[in-house]
Amino acid sequence: MGYTPRLKEEYKSRVVNALTDEFGYNNIMQVPKLQKIVVTRGVGAAVADKKLIDYSVEELTNITGQKAIATISKKDVATFKLRKGMPIGVKVTLRGERMYEFLDRLITSALPRERDFSGIKATGFDGRGNYSLGVTEQIIFPEIDIDKVKKIEGMNITFVTNADTDKEAKSLLTELGLPFKKN
Repeated sequence: MGYTPRLKEEYKSRVVNALTDEFGYNNIMQVPKLQKIVVTRGVGAAVADKKLIDYSVEELTNITGQKAIATISKKDVATFKLRKGMPIGVKVTLRGERMYEFLDRLITSALPRERDFSGIKATGFDGRGNYSLGVTEQIIFPEIDIDKVKKIEGMNITFVTNADTDKEAKSLLTELGLPFKKN
């Protein structure tokens, strides 16, 4: 059989049992799962310089291991000199093996490299079991060569789960290894 990511095996062997004990699920199919991770970056300066989009696509592709796509504006905004159809951001949606690989690299190597890191805030839940966090610098990822970075930019990372409540989602993400701040 093929390769299985470390976090996927850990989810099946340990996390399912821990969450079943904590919430009293009758069936393992009730246990929340991580469905996808969406990594996005807005590139507002791309209105003036189109090369910034290509650079961001390349950077997100290196970080996630999957080809990033440019997002385009849906309407005209005259104050920002923005026209409908112009590329203004970059996104990647990770599922399956790549999702667990990215999560593993985020937890073990990227987040600890963040300046003055003491855990991530637990306030990023949306009420439906999804969690979003912002990363201020792309240089925390080991895939980025610091000498080739033109501009320090951040990104948003959204963890989409099928949990019914934020409490279940937080327990799932904590069991998977996300280092939430202690209150």
